[in-house]
Amino acid sequence: MIDQIDLKYGCNPHQKRARIFVEDDVLPVKVLNGRPGYINFLDALNSWPLVKELKQVLRLPSAASFKHVSPPGAGVAVPLTNVQRQMYFVDDMELSLLATAYVRARGADRMSSFGDWVALSDVVDVSTAMVLRREVSDGVIAPGYEDEAFDILKQKKGGRYNIVQINPDWYPGDLEKRTVFGVKFEQERNNLVPGFELLQNIVTVNKDLPDSAKRDLAIAMIGVKYTQSNSVCFAYEGQLIGTGAGQMSRIHCVRLAADKADRWFLRQHPKVLEIEFKEGLMRVDKDNALDQYFEDVLTASEQAAWSENFINPPVPLSREAKREWLDSCGGVAVASDAFFPFRDNIDRASRSGVSYLVEPGGSERDDLVIEACNQYGMVMAFSKTRLFNH
Repeated sequence: MIDQIDLKYGCNPHQKRARIFVEDDVLPVKVLNGRPGYINFLDALNSWPLVKELKQVLRLPSAASFKHVSPPGAGVAVPLTNVQRQMYFVDDMELSLLATAYVRARGADRMSSFGDWVALSDVVDVSTAMVLRREVSDGVIAPGYEDEAFDILKQKKGGRYNIVQINPDWYPGDLEKRTVFGVKFEQERNNLVPGFELLQNIVTVNKDLPDSAKRDLAIAMIGVKYTQSNSVCFAYEGQLIGTGAGQMSRIHCVRLAADKADRWFLRQHPKVLEIEFKEGLMRVDKDNALDQYFEDVLTASEQAAWSENFINPPVPLSREAKREWLDSCGGVAVASDAFFPFRDNIDRASRSGVSYLVEPGGSERDDLVIEACNQYGMVMAFSKTRLFNH
């Protein structure tokens, strides 16, 4: 017996034949609306276990924003500050716990989350549906939907919004298989759920690891587990704020994630919050304009096009002003899916407010990496657990 769903196409439109299926079992997913594609289901079936594990470890409603099999953002239901409500464009909304989790997930890197796939740990309520209705998104996976919430979501994209329901009790088995270039691969599934037990082996002089840091390190570890390797995730206040995914060197992972985290913090600068956009400007255009605002140099044509977004074009923050603001930020947690081979990773992380780190350890240069952490007063734990995802 084969239970299957035919897809509109594979990774690209010319790959016409595409399906998802299970043999001698029933698929754990139902398409309630729309017609998801191959990449949609790759995102759906990678993002769902991420939010399931976040809720299992932290016991809070959880959400993830997924793009191309990696999470630009993930978050749990930690209350938003007034500044965060403003920067996430939800200061006019009442938010449920689940909606709060998704707002955090979407707000981590709004540029990368444009057209995302959404995973939600709980039955979708009206509050969450109202947030999703306002965002450009390809689809959502969740264990269920309230009737009114489903009706709201069904109206997106002219009635074509992809809504998928998953059986939350589905267990995929202990083995996973794939085929690459006609060759079959098989391995034991990575069923390890990264939790607080991986934070016990603290190797730095500073061993002060508050509960908030443990929470954020758990979010970062679960984040890297479901991010394409090599990967590094920065987390803060109950959410990812920077993901460095799929890089060939560890330092490039850190630079990418740190740059995203920097922009997340800079969006909270008082001068940024005072920026006045033109009436009717879409949120995606505001996101793009803010992203350019943090660039050190724009060409004349870029500057002219960018200025059209504002009532009065704001004066860009100087490098010195940005550095001063970022130097005031701290308490960021970082997880790496494999060991840091050189101290340059720690040096770069230090410039983005990183105070807590977890990595497997096992490098020949562990002593130099630990020494760097000690110089910055950071806390670092060796999890002895690699979390590659390919």
